[in-house]
Amino acid sequence: MPFYHQAMRPGRRHDNDPTLALRSPLLDEFRANKSRKWELRDIFGYIVEFSGDQHGSRFIQQKLEMATSEEKQIVFDEIVPDNALQLIQDVFGNYVIQKLFEHGTQVQKSVLANTMESHVLPLSLQMYGCRVVQKAVEFVLPEQQGSFVKELEPHVLKCVKDANGNHVIQKLIERVSPDRLGFVQSFRGNVYDLSTHPYGCRVLQRCFEHLPEEQTRTLMDELHRYMINLMQDQFGNYVVQFVLEQGKVHDRCQVIAKLRGQMLNMARHKFASNVCEKALVTATTEERRALIDEIVTLKPDGVSPIVSMMKDQFANYVLQRALTVADQDQKDLLVSKIRPQLASMRRYSSAYSKHLISIERLLERTVNASKASLDKPADYPSLSQTQSN
Repeated sequence: MPFYHQAMRPGRRHDNDPTLALRSPLLDEFRANKSRKWELRDIFGYIVEFSGDQHGSRFIQQKLEMATSEEKQIVFDEIVPDNALQLIQDVFGNYVIQKLFEHGTQVQKSVLANTMESHVLPLSLQMYGCRVVQKAVEFVLPEQQGSFVKELEPHVLKCVKDANGNHVIQKLIERVSPDRLGFVQSFRGNVYDLSTHPYGCRVLQRCFEHLPEEQTRTLMDELHRYMINLMQDQFGNYVVQFVLEQGKVHDRCQVIAKLRGQMLNMARHKFASNVCEKALVTATTEERRALIDEIVTLKPDGVSPIVSMMKDQFANYVLQRALTVADQDQKDLLVSKIRPQLASMRRYSSAYSKHLISIERLLERTVNASKASLDKPADYPSLSQTQSN
């Protein structure tokens, strides 16, 4: 496959490197003459060179949006098939190819996609090529989407863990019919590995977001086996948060059940504390009350979770979240337990001042909001009632 290097491309000059080939006089004039009203027809015969130039590429992209069918065909014929792979991988040329997928005819899109076939894997792993593959997936017909999938299927785990390839896999999951995505089965037995990977965790989330239950159930069941560990992982915690936010009710309940009895430990963990906050927000009323009860109840050894959380750089955020989402009776209980500790901790230590300022401000807002609701008489007319009278 022809991977072109900028230094070897003819008709392209780097301003600071006189040893490289010069630009054509037309491109030099285009870059120098800003007052002239340039049209696409003015650069016919030079489309490939202009596409590989920063200013020329931008010009072609803009013109393609409004071009006639004849103009698009001329641009297309200069690029496809001989120069397509070169421009797909080019820092500026890839944007021109993307515009052809957006604004070309269906026949042009199919022919352009044909030039990519048998090259889909290396293009998906390339910085600029992966963007074109994603764009192609959006605009080609289902049969060509399927051929892209077949090329990548034997290498799907490699793509998932690649900085560029993972975006292509995500796009396939979002855009291709689930019945064509047989590669998802290769994720079985790899769920923990993928969840704890910076790119794999994104791909798993797209699976749970876009694929039907029958295709992802085994993956989700596998995920539940590692839930406590994943909560504490720098990438896995995002997958757990996704389940809490967008997962099925029974899956969300299982995650929250795993947190029960672990709130203090998890709240003090850098990554798991994010899961604790999300759980407090997404839980049912009963589940939330149980989690907050755990926070306000002394441990058998006499340790106060609230005191520990107030002092901790991560858990203090969980405590603040509990204050904002708690029912009124639990909110009052939290305030009554936090306020005396604030005074005590301020008196004896300045080490936690940063944490305490945030808690103190939130506490005052909470108290003031409670007072305002209590002070309002039951028969106090609303603004709309006052205006109607």
